[in-house]
Amino acid sequence: MGHGHPTLTNPPLTQATQGQFSAYCRDNKVRVAIKKISPFEHQTYCQRTLREIKILLRFKHENIISINDIILTPSIDQMKDVYIVQDLMETDLYKLLKTQRLSNDHICYFLYQILRGLKYIHSANVLHRDLKPSNLLLNTTCDLKICDFGLARVADPDHDHTGFLTEYVATRWYRAPEIMLNSKGYTKSIDIWSVGCILAEMLSNRPIFPGKHYLDQLNHILGTHSLTHSLTHSLTHSLTHSLTHSLTHSLTYSLTHSLTFRKTHCYSLFMT
Repeated sequence: MGHGHPTLTNPPLTQATQGQFSAYCRDNKVRVAIKKISPFEHQTYCQRTLREIKILLRFKHENIISINDIILTPSIDQMKDVYIVQDLMETDLYKLLKTQRLSNDHICYFLYQILRGLKYIHSANVLHRDLKPSNLLLNTTCDLKICDFGLARVADPDHDHTGFLTEYVATRWYRAPEIMLNSKGYTKSIDIWSVGCILAEMLSNRPIFPGKHYLDQLNHILGTHSLTHSLTHSLTHSLTHSLTHSLTHSLTYSLTHSLTFRKTHCYSLFMT
């Protein structure tokens, strides 16, 4: 920003997903993602876009999507869209879970990266507030990056934020119960709840609390029968196994032999 933009090849753009394109950067010799945002239709969209940009420009972490550049228009009058250049990630956890089951090794490796990124976010007193599989980007080497900080908030631990934090945050299936019960003084624990829901979904390949509406969501969370039904014997065994011997072994192996792990285990995910 302010020192010229990366040189893109001609033709520069190929469609990646809706609202997102990929291009080849000749300066860095890598493909990048260009995210198109149209925030000026409503004040709320403007606020979310500005908030996300401000947060991501300050964050620098392997497990958080970064902003490499912002492509500006020649004049303010022409600024209808905002183009953000980011690292290219081939897919996200939501799409991956729709196509296949994950091994325990993959689950442990993804969980480690989620928690690693979340620890960095929380250390800056930021609440993400919308963690879900589609906001966890993945590439072919199993790198995971947390994205979409449009609903994030900076929460000063020395101040009472009651009345400041809004209720309608997070996609319903991953929303902590205190949010649905209209508690406006919630803490970083709401993100931990979302991670727990994501972990259960990785293990069972289905959402653990798939509420159809507000009350149904609470029934899924509070209903003993619903919880028992969701956590079947195989899921309970998988949870126990993954969070004890398998978790310890896999994380140790992944961290000390991450390159080998990525080459032998991760590429196959995108070939099935």
